Amino acid sequence: MVRRVVRARPGQVRMGCADGIPARGARTAYPPGVSDPHPVLALLDLPGVREGVDRAREATTALRWHEALRRRVPEASAESRIRGARASAALDGAELPVDVVRDLVRGARTWPEHPDPVEVVVRGAVQASAETEHLRGVLVASPAQALARLHVAAAAGLLPAQQVGRPRVAGEDAREFVDLGTAPDSEVVRQRLAGVADLVREAGRLPVPLVAALVHAEIAVIRPFVLGNGLVARAVERLLVQAAGLDPTGVAVPEVGYLDGGTTAYLGALSAYATGSREGVALWLRHSAESLVRAAAEGGRIADAVRVGRLGDGDG
Repeated sequence: MVRRVVRARPGQVRMGCADGIPARGARTAYPPGVSDPHPVLALLDLPGVREGVDRAREATTALRWHEALRRRVPEASAESRIRGARASAALDGAELPVDVVRDLVRGARTWPEHPDPVEVVVRGAVQASAETEHLRGVLVASPAQALARLHVAAAAGLLPAQQVGRPRVAGEDAREFVDLGTAPDSEVVRQRLAGVADLVREAGRLPVPLVAALVHAEIAVIRPFVLGNGLVARAVERLLVQAAGLDPTGVAVPEVGYLDGGTTAYLGALSAYATGSREGVALWLRHSAESLVRAAAEGGRIADAVRVGRLGDGDG
């Protein structure tokens, strides 16, 4: 679990069992207003992490004050969800042009009656992205419920109904992210999901880029569901940065931030995190923070297009 402190092998910072994470009160520099330090704040002292978190916060703050977002947030945030869904599906290997996804979302095209595997994943990504709009008030109060609802949205076309909206049970294996190694068993999943829930509830007083990165990685690495884990992990990050106030407009596009960094780099950073080493965890945290900077830049491009009335021109 994220908050427990247990005996560590030297050099280890394993988020699943929190090896190497210092106990409350350990000496480190904390953000203003934090009087009872949470153990995960020690991760800010890993090489480059604090600086990356600061850059991510600065980029998303600048986006918030974009001129177009004074009056046209709904239009810009809707486009962010479209681009985010397209990018999230692409990170799972299911690629469609963004103009096609936009038309499907807006109803200018209809979803095929018998979708192919790519279309099934894209539709799951679209549905998960849309569901984030209904869960801002749910995530912190009931993280497990939010995860279940995101999985229902993402995996309704991927799995039998009895496997949708709940974590894996004994005898069920995850069939994704094989490069990250063998998925943990259902009991470990239960424990680590409890740690994720605890961390989400702390998002109001911890640096949001740090919490978002950890929650994203934990979902991807533990793979609590048979399928749909990547779609849910990325949707949770989108939801968290909005619900915790880092990007209250919902215009930044975290999924594009990861895709623009490259699928290989994304999977490599997750694989590094999965090792539990200090270096591996730091690599993922830096990668996630850099992705948030790119996410804000994509949000700025959306806001620019909205402002001049050219949304959708020249992309695809």
